Amino acid sequence: MNKAEVIASVAGDLNSAEQSLDTAIAQATTLIQSMIGARTVLSLSPISGAGSQARAMEAIAAMATAREALVACHEELAKDHRRLGYGVYASGILNKPAETTPATTGELTRTARLRAV
Repeated sequence: MNKAEVIASVAGDLNSAEQSLDTAIAQATTLIQSMIGARTVLSLSPISGAGSQARAMEAIAAMATAREALVACHEELAKDHRRLGYGVYASGILNKPAETTPATTGELTRTARLRAV
């Protein structure tokens, strides 16, 4: 592998890790939404399931901390990249979209549907 391929590989892995963590955070928030909805539908006291819901929120907080660390890693890799003299390897939009182009109407694309409990 040449330098460009190695750099592209690391950049791809970093982007993949960032997207995976964002997906995990979104799924965990959906879990909490589901827990609250289930409690409401079952007419349970807010105390019911409070411990497990608090643990899920702790997990989200930990994932948010991990995301901050990945962002810091990204910044450090960019510094290393410049410091090693590789210059600008690739430039483009900062928000890397998925394979499809987002809608240009100003509305967010819908990737998941809310579940009824």
